[in-house]
Amino acid sequence: MLKAAVIGVGSMGRNHARVYREMEGVELVGVADQNGPTAAKVGSTFSAPHYTDYQQLVEEWQPDLVTLAVPTVLHFEIACDLIERGVNVLVEKPITSTLDEGEKLVALARKQDVILGVGHIERFNPAIMELRRRLREGMAGRIYKIQTQRLSPYPARIRDAGVVIDLASHDIDLMRYLMDEPIMRLYGETLKSINSDREDMFNGLVRFQGGAVGVLDVNWITPTKIRRLTVTGARGMFTCDLLSQELFFYENETAPSQWDVLSTLRGVSEGNVLGIRINRHEPLAAELSDFVGAVRDRRAPTITGEDGLETLRIALEFMHSGRDVEVIQSEREPA
Repeated sequence: MLKAAVIGVGSMGRNHARVYREMEGVELVGVADQNGPTAAKVGSTFSAPHYTDYQQLVEEWQPDLVTLAVPTVLHFEIACDLIERGVNVLVEKPITSTLDEGEKLVALARKQDVILGVGHIERFNPAIMELRRRLREGMAGRIYKIQTQRLSPYPARIRDAGVVIDLASHDIDLMRYLMDEPIMRLYGETLKSINSDREDMFNGLVRFQGGAVGVLDVNWITPTKIRRLTVTGARGMFTCDLLSQELFFYENETAPSQWDVLSTLRGVSEGNVLGIRINRHEPLAAELSDFVGAVRDRRAPTITGEDGLETLRIALEFMHSGRDVEVIQSEREPA
C-alpha cells in the first residue's frame, strides 16, 4: 500500500482526495488545508485525518506521495519542503509562479531522486488520448493547423492568476502533447475586461517547427462553457469536444487514399464523417493512476516537471508578447 495525502483541499484538491480514497493499493492518510472547516469537512467526507498544518501531517504519516493543490504562489515553498523530505509530489498546474522557481524545483527533484509530476489533466481526457493515437498513425496526414477554444464565465475561485496561466496553459500543454515538436514562434493578444489587474481574454498564434500553425482562443467572458479542439490535416479534420469526450473525423475526399503523414494537400472536398468510439473514463482518476504507477515503478510520470516548466515558459512568453506587442522567436534548440 502506498500512503497518499492531499495538501490544499479546495475545489480541485477535494477531488484528488476522493480518487485516492477509491484507488486500490493506495491509502489516503490525511488531508491538509489552512482553512480549518474545509480541512475538517473533506477529512470527514473521506474518512481521513485532517490538518491545518501540512508539516504535521507529513511528520505523523510519512506519505509516499502528495498532491499539492494550494494557490500557485505557495507551490514552490511547499513542494521544495516535501521534496527535501523525500516525498514524491504531484503539483497542480502551473508548476510554479515563475520560471526561476520552476527550474529550481525540477533541479531539486532530480537531485533528491524524487518523482515530480504536474497536473495538466487534459492529457488524460480519453478523447485526447484517442486523438493522439490516431494522429500518430497518420490518419489526418500532414498536419496544417491545430486550434483550441476554452471559454467560460469568470470563475470566483481564481485569485492569483490571469486567464493565460490558469486556463490557456491547458491548451499550450495539449498542443505540445499532440504535435510533439518545438514551438518556434508565437504571438499573443490579451485583454482586461472584468479585471483591472490581470487578463481575462487571450488569443494566441504559434508556429511549430514542422510548419503547422496553432491558434488559441481562451477567455473568462463567455456565458457558457466551451472546450473544443480541432486538428486540420491533408486527409481531413478531427474535432474533439473535451467536455462530452466526443471525437469526429471529417474526411477530405480529395486526399490520397493511403495514410501518409507527409502527404501534400492537393484539394479539399467533403467526404464521410466518422464518429470515433471513445472508452470514457474520468481524466483525474487516470492522471492519479499514472502518478501512483510512476511512484510504484520508479519511472517518469506522463507529465514531468520538465513538461510543466516548458508549458509555463510558453505561457509567460505569451503574456510578454501581449504586454509588449511583440512576436517571440524561440531561442531553444529544436528537439
